[in-house]
Amino acid sequence: MLRLTGILLTVLCAIAAAVLTWPAFFRLERVYPIAQLVSFRGVLAAAFAIAVVVGLLLALIRPIRALALSLAAVAAVAAIANGAILVGRGGLGTDALPAKTESAVRVMTWNTAGPATPPETIAKIAVAMDADIVALPETTIETGERVAIAMRDLGHRMWAHHAEDPSTEWDAGSTTLLISPDLGDYAVIESSIDGTSNTSTVPSAVAMPTDGDGPIVVAAHAVAPRQSYMQEWRDDLRWLADQCATANVIMAGDFNATVDHMDGLGAGGGTLGLCRDAAIESGNGAIGTWSVAYPPVLGTPIDHVMATSGWKATGSLVLRSLDDSGSDHRPLIVQLEPVD
Repeated sequence: MLRLTGILLTVLCAIAAAVLTWPAFFRLERVYPIAQLVSFRGVLAAAFAIAVVVGLLLALIRPIRALALSLAAVAAVAAIANGAILVGRGGLGTDALPAKTESAVRVMTWNTAGPATPPETIAKIAVAMDADIVALPETTIETGERVAIAMRDLGHRMWAHHAEDPSTEWDAGSTTLLISPDLGDYAVIESSIDGTSNTSTVPSAVAMPTDGDGPIVVAAHAVAPRQSYMQEWRDDLRWLADQCATANVIMAGDFNATVDHMDGLGAGGGTLGLCRDAAIESGNGAIGTWSVAYPPVLGTPIDHVMATSGWKATGSLVLRSLDDSGSDHRPLIVQLEPVD
């Protein structure tokens, strides 16, 4: 009976480890609570590694040795698999951007947590990063204009655009987008402004070029996958995927989702619609952008810069030196080059 119980427990633990490691295989990547748990793949890898050590220590107790070794083996496989996935997405990441070329476009996204981050801080970082596009979820247009003015005073002109949802409380109901005049003139489409076609709860801004051949720029913000908002969250990810439908789209923001949650939402080799995740392509896809309360390797990468086939990521950077700036997110900066 004891042996049978041990086998059953090992099988159940193996299934649980498989679900957390490969949730898409079981079609559970956007199902509560698996979606929440798989967000922290670094934590899962560490937890499985600790379980291996605990299992080996318990194996010193003769009556439960077989069970302990079986569970340790399951945990070891899961730890190695999760570690391999993290390494494939960039491991410990990179900490420098390549030199900016004349044709390059730098994109910065930073969920500023509303008034928690001073506009002057945002401006200084954006100028220091030589950003051409700045996506600022949870930032009002008033704050965005102050950022643009501060950037202008630092010799870096930007135009401020935004979308808002007045029904959403606090600054989460507003998303601001700054675009360099060097990319041409832009306007946010009416359906983003009036909410007829937008993310469900916290708004996104879709900006179209009104002259020239610049990219469509999307400042994205999907609602967080709280238990009561799971369907809205799933709908938001599908809506964002739909925005990546042409070869010349750049999308950046707080997706409240890792690439694990986007499985099945890509098309033509894309991560989300036709968009590919730039941080993964440039070696920073495993670095947590949320929350600053956790070390970067244990956080969750829910802020993304994505682009369709007209662009290639040549470098990226998750800024780890601003964890005391006020926001609970880390800025992500990506360098993109146009594909001829």
